Amino acid sequence: MKRHEFLRELHKVTANRNYLEIGVNDGRSLRLSRVPSIAVDPAFKVTAEIRCDVHLVQATSDDFFARADPLQHLKGGRHPWRNLRRGRHPLGHWRRPTLDLSFIDGMHLFEYALRDFINIERHSDWTSVIVFDDMLPRNVDEAARDRHTGAWTGDVFKVGEILARYRPDLVTVLVDTQPTGQLVVFGADPRDRVLSQKYDEIVAEFDVPDPQKVPETVLDRVRAVPPEALLEANFWRPLVRARNLGLSRSRGWGALRAALEQVTISR
Repeated sequence: MKRHEFLRELHKVTANRNYLEIGVNDGRSLRLSRVPSIAVDPAFKVTAEIRCDVHLVQATSDDFFARADPLQHLKGGRHPWRNLRRGRHPLGHWRRPTLDLSFIDGMHLFEYALRDFINIERHSDWTSVIVFDDMLPRNVDEAARDRHTGAWTGDVFKVGEILARYRPDLVTVLVDTQPTGQLVVFGADPRDRVLSQKYDEIVAEFDVPDPQKVPETVLDRVRAVPPEALLEANFWRPLVRARNLGLSRSRGWGALRAALEQVTISR
């Protein structure tokens, strides 16, 4: 399954109410969205027909997230249950927008992708789905920090190791899509600050000169699951229900994590 085919199906199974994309290029991935969207790129050149309500932001992602209210284009909606115990009408509490589905495909260097994740997580929830592109380079040349090939993933693959080490509370699923794989992240916690606090330490360790040392497990895709296995898993409907009901992390994350781990273990 090619990456855009996987993304198309991901829009369906997540039943996402909004969408954020970092790295627009010609719009081939943005055209898959049918919900209110924000697309960020300092030099986009959209040629695909876009069929959603979209705010195109011509800026770097760092500048975009530095805005006072970067998600103002998206409607926050009403939380169905919060404040019910206080005697208030259950539909009377407005909330800030929470991102349902985000796609990170910006600058192909790990520190940029990591900053994008840090910023996106602050606007996400445990039911949000965050996707990194280009996580499975096919050779060392594609994974170079200094681009010298046509197809180029850069060293974004390092984000997988970084999240595993610093954020074991998350569940990350490598997906064997063509041509260069994706990483889907579940369980975002907008209150967590470990990555931002350790950012300089992480960059100091992982920013090394070319050639990059790409693990054989990455090159051989031994830990990547078939995209069909993830899309057909049985946790999507409970995840969407939990999101739409506004269930707290304590009420839903444990069961979802167990279901997700079954998908990765089955690989």
